[in-house]
Amino acid sequence: MSKPILGISMGDPFGNGPEITVKALADKTVYDRCRPLVVGDVSSMEYAAKVAKKVSGIDVKINPVKDVKDAKFEFGTIDVYDMGIIKPSDIPGDPENPKPFGLGATKLGGEAAYQYVVKVIHMALNKEVDATITNALSKEAINMAGHHYSGHTEIYADETKTKKYAMMLAHEDLRVIHVSTHVSLREACDRVKKERVLDCIRLANNAMKAIGIENPKIGVAGLNPHCGEDGMFGREEIDEIQPAIDQAMSEGVNIPEKKPTPPDTVFSKALGGWYDIVVVMYHDQGHIPLKVKGFVYNKNEHHWEAVAGINVTLGLPIIRSSVDHGTGFGHAGDGGANALSLVNAMDYGIRLAGGSK
Repeated sequence: MSKPILGISMGDPFGNGPEITVKALADKTVYDRCRPLVVGDVSSMEYAAKVAKKVSGIDVKINPVKDVKDAKFEFGTIDVYDMGIIKPSDIPGDPENPKPFGLGATKLGGEAAYQYVVKVIHMALNKEVDATITNALSKEAINMAGHHYSGHTEIYADETKTKKYAMMLAHEDLRVIHVSTHVSLREACDRVKKERVLDCIRLANNAMKAIGIENPKIGVAGLNPHCGEDGMFGREEIDEIQPAIDQAMSEGVNIPEKKPTPPDTVFSKALGGWYDIVVVMYHDQGHIPLKVKGFVYNKNEHHWEAVAGINVTLGLPIIRSSVDHGTGFGHAGDGGANALSLVNAMDYGIRLAGGSK
């Protein structure tokens, strides 16, 4: 089996994406499993490579390309599809004396990050790459640049003309898929409707099969405390969630409990192996348990020991896996970024593209 080509968008050029990408691609085992191609700016990647060498002793070369066929895909050389948006003079600081850029969200950074994402999407639609992997962008920055989206997911949906899609987060064997994401909590409650819950159950089931789980076990979280206590605390479980579960089970989906599970116990059960994935009703219901498990802060040494977890958009005609963290503007440029989430995202991209585990 030929190794899949991964198109990796660089993320905001003034965030942690360039440095994380250099660190992730400094591992030879990555090249044993896939052919990575960064879509971004050579100037940013060269700066990040210099910082990584200074701080971590990583020694890699940057190879600018204008076509996928020109990529070398060789360990020690990072192929970069150069978009030519960021000039060396746009990058503040000195790689010989690494320190945070201190720029935060900017119109230039937002425009660049947006263009990287659009390019990598169309590379996948044109079959030039087998999967897309995204580094973090800033919602504020892309909106400053005039692109009014609440995140990657909505850009992907627009560019691929996809109507039914959902966000899946994963860390090791804990996985969640969201009925709603970037809306107010008040609006999120209104979005808990049978058809949307059913769509997410179906997407979850198909995604688990795509990564090799033959008969996936699906958990479905309730919305209200105690799943509403038979309507005392809300009727969403009765009127919307249970009918979706019943329909999914009639289609052969394996939902072991046959009913919604109280949200205060569903994740403990998932960690115990009861489910392969949990359908959650809103953004924080899914994000909080994933980040409690995947993000580990060393309070004595005052640094993050792990920033793990990935984000996959399900329902698209192309593969999209992403880091599950932000741009890290406060530390971007100092050489201390953690690449684990990108490594995990690449692993999922490889698996979904049919590569080796």
